[in-house]
Amino acid sequence: MLAVNFLLLAAALFCIGVFGVIARRNAVLVLMSIELILAAVNLNFVAFAMMNDNIDGQVFALFVIAIAAAEVGVGLAMVLMIYRNRKSIALDGLSEMKG
Repeated sequence: MLAVNFLLLAAALFCIGVFGVIARRNAVLVLMSIELILAAVNLNFVAFAMMNDNIDGQVFALFVIAIAAAEVGVGLAMVLMIYRNRKSIALDGLSEMKG
């Protein structure tokens, strides 16, 4: 029963994260929404591992945490480069930066 509560919480976090990615125009808020999605994935891994009485979910969650840390570093570097070029971090005008 406890794992079901974790799965419901993960579903709610995932939905909030997807809404944030779709609805936001600010690059930093989109990165935060992606972090919410990754937190929901981690919660699912741990909940399913708890339901199956093994440790594989925790191991995969550690890998996802490492990937999330790398994603934050690369994402913030991209946001800084966009800000230097355009003086804004709005995602609306990025299609003009082709080339």
